[in-house]
Amino acid sequence: MKNYLSIDIGGTEIKFAKLDSAGNIIEKDKIATDQDKANLLESIDEIVNRYISDIKGIGFCAPGKIENTKIRFGGALPFLDGIDFAEIYGRKFHISVAVINDGKASVLAENWLGSLKGEQNCAAITLGTGVGGGIIIDGHLLRGTHYQAGELSFMINDLSHPDNMQGSLGNIGSAVNFIKKVNHKLNYPKENDGLHAFAAIKEKSPDALNIFEHYCLIIAGLILNIQTVVDVDKIAIGGGISAQPILISGINKEYDKLVQEKNPIIGNTLTKPAIVSAHFRNDSNLYGSLYNLLLQINRENKY
Repeated sequence: MKNYLSIDIGGTEIKFAKLDSAGNIIEKDKIATDQDKANLLESIDEIVNRYISDIKGIGFCAPGKIENTKIRFGGALPFLDGIDFAEIYGRKFHISVAVINDGKASVLAENWLGSLKGEQNCAAITLGTGVGGGIIIDGHLLRGTHYQAGELSFMINDLSHPDNMQGSLGNIGSAVNFIKKVNHKLNYPKENDGLHAFAAIKEKSPDALNIFEHYCLIIAGLILNIQTVVDVDKIAIGGGISAQPILISGINKEYDKLVQEKNPIIGNTLTKPAIVSAHFRNDSNLYGSLYNLLLQINRENKY
């Protein structure tokens, strides 16, 4: 029985793994993402060639909008615009190849084997450099007419700063920016040190706590806005900072204040979704890419 290859193309790293159909990782590795298009594509070629004799399909995950299997814009890697890995490797090796957006891969991973397992109506929010999203309705991934459902980073939350993404959720909801704000306020030189920022929050440093509570309110507002549109039962919060239990409790606290104390008509009308930590973090896109590939293979076998 052959296995499958998952490749997660990120802005800083390319992660890849050989897995079986049950989602067991047999081996995995990662390399730095080359910012030159030709070099990056050559790196992916090398990964595929390393495993091609022992796989029967490849699942790709990439930033940006994915139209069927073609990457559009590419998010942090805009030079990937127009690349279709399914066309390249499917035609060359005569195997199934699937491509999916990174936010959508995360919700598939959680719905398959993680915190959202068995849920028919759910969503995943990934807090990182931006804000990734994936939504499942009636047991099916919500892709949208233009394949852009769940592009949460593009929401404009602050219309007083509408230009150049300054007021976007991808900016004000960024976990990276949140950590930087805390450490900058504390005059700590390592601005990306999340452990230091959360240590200050847990110690109830007034400055750190104020920034943290405001950040939790931003994510709580996002969850409320999602709930008004799609009405899900559970939402999983992913990304590196989701490993901090205080984050999930903080978001829940701010959500309850928002709808019970500040907007009781909303609290009395809308049912709150369960807000939980995602099961998968660093490897979620590898699992989601595989599951998307398995779904595609299943569809192919029906015809």
